[in-house]
Amino acid sequence: TYAILFLIVFCETGLVVTPFLPGDSLLFAAGTFAALGVMDPWLLAALLVAAALLGDNVNYWIGRRIGPAAFSGRFRLLNQTHLRKTEMFYERHGGKTIIMARFVPILRTFAPFVAGVGAMRYRRFLLFSVMGAVLWVGLVVSGGYLFGNIPAVRANFTLVVLGIIAVSV
Repeated sequence: TYAILFLIVFCETGLVVTPFLPGDSLLFAAGTFAALGVMDPWLLAALLVAAALLGDNVNYWIGRRIGPAAFSGRFRLLNQTHLRKTEMFYERHGGKTIIMARFVPILRTFAPFVAGVGAMRYRRFLLFSVMGAVLWVGLVVSGGYLFGNIPAVRANFTLVVLGIIAVSV
């Protein structure tokens, strides 16, 4: 179970083609199972933070490698002007973007990639990626852990998960 959760979080954050994976609801559900004693909450949190960080880093470096080639002028929508604007945006707002995007499905997948394309300094990216991963995993897993054992939540677990997905979208 731990390996499957790790793989899903890694793929959602690390592969540009898998933004549809259920990050928030999965973390909440995992926190609920930890509260039930089925999973170790500390091991769960550590693995999920590691998966999120590894995924972010893979995605960043894919963007860093692909970026220059994609903006070579061969593709009409991907021109040097857009690249310069992206670089300027990430220079000013990159840290906030990496942290806040962590809490928004689909953006959480694309923000590290675009940070790489926009040549955000790696040390800065890594700092904000660590903060975002710890906050995201910590808050959502803790939410599942704390609220998952409330009788009303347990009785309507499917509705709660669907609600989380709706709020996330």
